[in-house]
Amino acid sequence: MGSPPLKILLVEDDELFRLGLRVRLQQEAGFEVIAEAEDGETAIELAKRHSLDIVVLDIGLPGIGGIEACRQLRQLSPNLPILVLTSHTQKALINRIIEVGAQGYCLKGTASETLILAIRSVAAGASWWDSTATTEIQSVFSGNAPAISKTSSIRSERSSNQLIPTLTQREQEILSLIAIGKTNQEIAEMLYIAPGTVRVHVHAILQKLEVRDRTQAAVIAIQRKLIAED
Repeated sequence: MGSPPLKILLVEDDELFRLGLRVRLQQEAGFEVIAEAEDGETAIELAKRHSLDIVVLDIGLPGIGGIEACRQLRQLSPNLPILVLTSHTQKALINRIIEVGAQGYCLKGTASETLILAIRSVAAGASWWDSTATTEIQSVFSGNAPAISKTSSIRSERSSNQLIPTLTQREQEILSLIAIGKTNQEIAEMLYIAPGTVRVHVHAILQKLEVRDRTQAAVIAIQRKLIAED
């Protein structure tokens, strides 16, 4: 019958925006918005009560705020993916989002198709960073930005390897296979994952490396020594 739907917690204090987003997400095959919150405190309580696959979290929340809500959600469920959805693009905020362990960052004005792909990517274990954040993330992980200390809460697997840009362990595995010419189907069979999951990871890899196709990704990966050159 196919995979069960992704169970989504939607956290947004703007009632009209939340309604529109819920309607759009519910239209998407394989998505189920099972809970909604308009502040961080409620989001944390809902996360305790429901089995969730992903949290779509607005940063500009009343009460404890989105950043603190994200931090507490990560403490509560370290493996629960969180995609930040916000209208803010300040570099300091991007750094804070990284620090508290969110897997992704997407602007509210983005196309709905892009947001859908971002949700699928983050829920599948990939990370997703809006192009606005790309330069900041690269500078942070290349040591050119002072914002993040070595003792900060970036301890998730996606950032355990200080790469430019940051790739998850799974993305590195898939990139290595892309570099030796494997197709999505072959990669799926080798890693025992669904071809659709591979496509999500490949899209995330291309976005992070800022390239258009697999060949360019493989070349850049070797040039930057992101993978071994065999």
